[in-house]
Amino acid sequence: MNSQNRSPADLRNMFGANLRLLARQFPSISELSRQLGINRTQFNRYLSGESFPRPDVLDRICRFFDVDARILLDPVESLSKAGQVINGAYLADFLGHGVQQLSEEFFPAGFYRFTRRSFINEDKFVIGLVYVFRDAGVTYIKGFEAKEAMLSQGLPSTPAVREFRGYISGHEDGVAFVIARRKSMTYSFNYLARVASLENNFWCGYVARTVREGGTGERVTRMVYEHLGRDTGQVLAAARSVGFADEEALLPFHRRLLQTGQPFR
Repeated sequence: MNSQNRSPADLRNMFGANLRLLARQFPSISELSRQLGINRTQFNRYLSGESFPRPDVLDRICRFFDVDARILLDPVESLSKAGQVINGAYLADFLGHGVQQLSEEFFPAGFYRFTRRSFINEDKFVIGLVYVFRDAGVTYIKGFEAKEAMLSQGLPSTPAVREFRGYISGHEDGVAFVIARRKSMTYSFNYLARVASLENNFWCGYVARTVREGGTGERVTRMVYEHLGRDTGQVLAAARSVGFADEEALLPFHRRLLQTGQPFR
């Protein structure tokens, strides 16, 4: 059918179909409606093709999903979605599936303290702090490399150079991260699974560096994450301890989970 001859009902149905496809990346329609600031009942009418949004609401929806007003006319798969790779049309059902399925209940947002053995000095451990947050259905992570680690490699230790960012994907029995520093061509892969603890806030796994075999230092090592949430006291205390540390300075449960006396397998 020529788009110039489409009826209002045709346009409503196209918009509803596109909106249902875009909404698939969110585990909850209620949460999506809340983030958009749209009444749930009214949003359901958009989804079913019963109603059009007002121009200002349509603009809000388009900005939120980073699409344009052609969602009234064409299938959303055919629209340009510049910069979207994991959640783009080609990979959405493959690598993007875990990104879309990672819920707040499964891996909560907030601050995490992590501990791992240093890659560049096997006698030391790295204690760090990261922040996990969600935006438009994707879970992101950001933090800063330890100053000592940057200086020991002859690299600048400014916050802009030390900062790393990444995205988090749901895994069959845990979570997986891909992380890189700004404009870097090397990455790290991280895998974590929840472990039993009193507050159910510990995760254990490993981190792998994407470097060639034969270089100095290990390429894979165990890692522990402890969810601190947004508790200011805990976060500030953790921030004061970041950097290199001796094994004796590690928190007891972190040291136990790292199995410091056992080789990684």
